[in-house]
Amino acid sequence: MESRQIATTPDPYAPFHISQAIRAGDFIFVSGQAALSDTGEIVGVGDFDAQAEATFSNLRKILEAAGSTLKQVVKVTIFLTDMSHFPKMIDLRARHFTKPYPADTIVEVRQLALPELMIEIEAVALTSGEILPART
Repeated sequence: MESRQIATTPDPYAPFHISQAIRAGDFIFVSGQAALSDTGEIVGVGDFDAQAEATFSNLRKILEAAGSTLKQVVKVTIFLTDMSHFPKMIDLRARHFTKPYPADTIVEVRQLALPELMIEIEAVALTSGEILPART
């Protein structure tokens, strides 16, 4: 099976020696996306809503660079520094993902890689095909 690094230009993760994503066969494994601008600056310091939107935007960008979309995400892990934002995450998932929604884990952590970050999302997505709803 061939695997290939996926990156946007510019790659804000390059200074950290992290691949933004790796395509392995028909799957894309996306590193934790956070509220970083294209130049690596933190977006929305102290503003969860701004950071969440920037994080989903970055997730969308790297998926598109890999030839995928948010509709093809099968699994996400969401890291929050404050679980009081959980109700907002329900709304964000409904806005950015479609039915059937991806498998999801949400975890509260004390701190992310950069202390000002409040949210990070890692994902696994398909490169082709669609996700079918549960059989009834």
